[in-house]
Amino acid sequence: MLTHLSIRDVVLIEKLDLAFRPGLTVLTGETGAGKSILLDSLGLALGERASGSLVRANAGHAAVSASFEIPPTHPVHELLAEQGIRLDDPDEPLLLRRIVTPDARSRAYLNDQPIGVGLLRRIAAQLVEIQGQHEQMGLADQNTHLDLLDAFGVSPDRREHVARNYRSWIEATAALAAARAEMEAAQREEEWLRQSVDDLSTLAPQEGEEDELAALRVSLQQDERRGEAIAAALSELTPRDRRTPGPAAALRGASRALARLMPASLDEPAANTSPQQTRAQEALDALEKAEEALADAETLLSRLAADAEADPKLLEDTEERLFALRAAARKHSVAVVELPGLLADLQNRLSALDSGNAHIAQMEVQVRETRAAFAETAALLSAEREAAARRLEAAVTAELKPVKLERARFIVSLIPLEPEAWNRRGREQASFLIAANPGQPPGPLAKVASGGELSRLMLALKVVLAERSAVATLVFDEVDSGVGGATASSIGDRLHHVAHDVQVLVVTHSPQVAARGDTHMRIAKRIRGSHTETLAEVLPAPARREEIARMLAGDVVTDAARAAADSLLEGSFAV
Repeated sequence: MLTHLSIRDVVLIEKLDLAFRPGLTVLTGETGAGKSILLDSLGLALGERASGSLVRANAGHAAVSASFEIPPTHPVHELLAEQGIRLDDPDEPLLLRRIVTPDARSRAYLNDQPIGVGLLRRIAAQLVEIQGQHEQMGLADQNTHLDLLDAFGVSPDRREHVARNYRSWIEATAALAAARAEMEAAQREEEWLRQSVDDLSTLAPQEGEEDELAALRVSLQQDERRGEAIAAALSELTPRDRRTPGPAAALRGASRALARLMPASLDEPAANTSPQQTRAQEALDALEKAEEALADAETLLSRLAADAEADPKLLEDTEERLFALRAAARKHSVAVVELPGLLADLQNRLSALDSGNAHIAQMEVQVRETRAAFAETAALLSAEREAAARRLEAAVTAELKPVKLERARFIVSLIPLEPEAWNRRGREQASFLIAANPGQPPGPLAKVASGGELSRLMLALKVVLAERSAVATLVFDEVDSGVGGATASSIGDRLHHVAHDVQVLVVTHSPQVAARGDTHMRIAKRIRGSHTETLAEVLPAPARREEIARMLAGDVVTDAARAAADSLLEGSFAV
């Protein structure tokens, strides 16, 4: 419910803070006192169109805040959650605030968080309904009619069943559309897809193959380098051509040359051996040993060459395979290790392409089945709504006579929607129509009913629906326009009755209605110096009696008017 309204610099209001209570609050005052300004201010906080003319003269901006207390289960919490807005405490009040500048620019806030005016309006629509000059926020909005009808006489479980089937249908339809899009994309790339699968299947990449090939390549390259080194060593020991002796021939030639220095006979006495001969013999012995060492080296190198024989063909094949894998990975922008998975994925896509028509056919069957399920439950909902519409017509019609609309006809029209417009709420929309006078064709409420008629029609509807609406605050303006006496008294009774279930604020010129209020607030205009300002005050019992007497008698309040005021108050439930 609305608990506080704070107004700053709106037309004649410089500063005004109002507190509201549950039940029926009546707002009275002389014509021109500023009651409409009060409603304009509230409308501004609820998201109505901003006008720079609302800003008080010489003020930089106008500001209005409206505070509401709502239970944790109120539907507005779901709306806030959809918008990513979460309250620190679900029990904390909602504070709607609007600031307007003279050039009609405005800013909106929820609990001091900036929000769009559109969201502000959606939030306010779940908190307040205003009828009268602001009828666009209430019953005249056709978008609210289906929910009002359902609240009156349709099973919530039925509505949820329809919404659930609708979601299934929409999800199946979306999945079918996605599958068709994938099929079309796959068909566009079919040639590439088949060529890629053929190439990768021929390549047949294996898990871990790159690491194995890289290690084998390094090993083979090392073998090749060892073989080259051994071959180079052997080549140094082997004559390059016939004219160039090798080291073995050189050693043998050196040995033959030295041998000529040695004694001709081995029996020659040692005493006759010269020192040069001795050293020559030592050199000759060394040459013989060198020949033997060289022969051993050649033998060892030959054995090493045989053991380290490289396999150039294996190295070539290894490198060719490794490079082929890496080229395929670059072509598909993946790592080599991902090639087996890529092949499997491409094969699946190709398989899906080959079997896609059958899969899509299955999904088309699912779409038809979910659509049929929705249509079946929606038809049951339509029948339930049709019955509820007739009951609502009867219930509202019974309330029209007491509010001086006995000549009017209230009609609930259910309008079938085209299949493409079906939605989670079903296959139709509802429209409340009224024929204000006999012989007059029924038409939309906002076009046929006057402000006062519309307010009284909403009152009749709210008498019927008060316990079923999530909106906890109703505001009536002009509800007693053009009526008086018993009709005004009946309107007051019904306002008081509705106020048992929801908070009701009513701007009234009728003393009969004013006397039924639980709280009486008077709006007055005061001239202070060269400025005029609007004030509001909650009236205690004596002042309330005087105000109702003024409403009865006019400018001159008589004792008879006070007595009549006492009579009205004694018949009310005022506190």
